[in-house]
Amino acid sequence: METVYFNGVECHTYGNLPKVGEKAPEFALTGIGLKEVTEKDFPGKKIVLNIFPSLDTPVCATSVRKFNVDAAEKKGATVICVSMDLPFAMQRFCTANEINNVVPASAFRSPKFLEDYGVQLVDGPLKGLLARAVIILDEDRKVIYRELVEEITKEPDYKEALKML
Repeated sequence: METVYFNGVECHTYGNLPKVGEKAPEFALTGIGLKEVTEKDFPGKKIVLNIFPSLDTPVCATSVRKFNVDAAEKKGATVICVSMDLPFAMQRFCTANEINNVVPASAFRSPKFLEDYGVQLVDGPLKGLLARAVIILDEDRKVIYRELVEEITKEPDYKEALKML
């Protein structure tokens, strides 16, 4: 269990983020068109998991836009934007905002991902949604970077994360 804050209110996650150097757990998320999105879909690429509560919040939307721009500049990396939003809402957001360089993926039917990655909030105002985190996996699926953003209303450290790519 890790502690984060939402507008200063203490919240807790179910479990912990994987540690740097560990082999990342396999995952299966739900993408656009209800197609499964797994780490196996991106062989030979680094994977950036941009994890957040919902696209319906300004900070989450900003993180997707920011990674969408940065993903276009980084060869050999894929950004997967993960939230509990339904794939239909993700598709509408991406279409309306011309988001083409990230892979939207919902964890709405992925309890194993929530458990293995320790990102589900178990209390507080956003209970049931995901904490804000960035986890980067190398080509061999080892964790090379992790950030659990302490205050959910703040953006992740893009600069530090992008150094890993």
